[in-house]
Amino acid sequence: MQSFMLRATICVSALSLVVAPALAQQAQQHTMVNPDEITWKDAPPSLPKGAQMSLLYGDPTKDGMFVMRLKFPANYKIPAHTHPTDEVVTVVSGEFSIGMGAAFDPAKTKTITAGGVIAMAPGTQHYVQVGKETVVQLSTRGPWSIAYVNPADDPRKSQ
Repeated sequence: MQSFMLRATICVSALSLVVAPALAQQAQQHTMVNPDEITWKDAPPSLPKGAQMSLLYGDPTKDGMFVMRLKFPANYKIPAHTHPTDEVVTVVSGEFSIGMGAAFDPAKTKTITAGGVIAMAPGTQHYVQVGKETVVQLSTRGPWSIAYVNPADDPRKSQ
C-alpha cells in the first residue's frame, strides 16, 4: 500500500508540474483600461488604410482570446470578407453599417449604433461602411486573419 501511495504521489506531482504552467499561461493576463488610457496605432495592413487599432487584451497573432478596438475614419469602407473564427463586434461610438454577402451593396446594410452588437459565425461573408468616425470593439480568437471575397480588394496586394 505504501508503494502504491508513493507512486500515486509521484504521478500527481509530475502531472502538476506539466499542467500548472499551461494553466498559468491561460490566466497570466488581466486588463483594466479606461477610454482615456487607450493608445491607438495604425491598423494592420490587411485593413484598408486610415483605420487605427488598439489591442486591449491577448495577442491576435496567437491562439487564444483577444480584444481589440478599431477606429474608422468618416466614409471608411471594408470590402466583402470573411474571418476563420467567430467574431463579436460591439459598437463603442459612431455608427457601423454592415451588410452580409459577397458583393458590397450599401442598400443592403444595417446600421448598428453605439452599444449595439454583431455576432458572426466563422466564414460569414460581410462588408462594412461608416459615415462618420466610428469605434468598434472586436472580441474573438486568434490567430486573427481576414480573407477578402474578391482577392483584388485585399489592400495588402496594393503595397
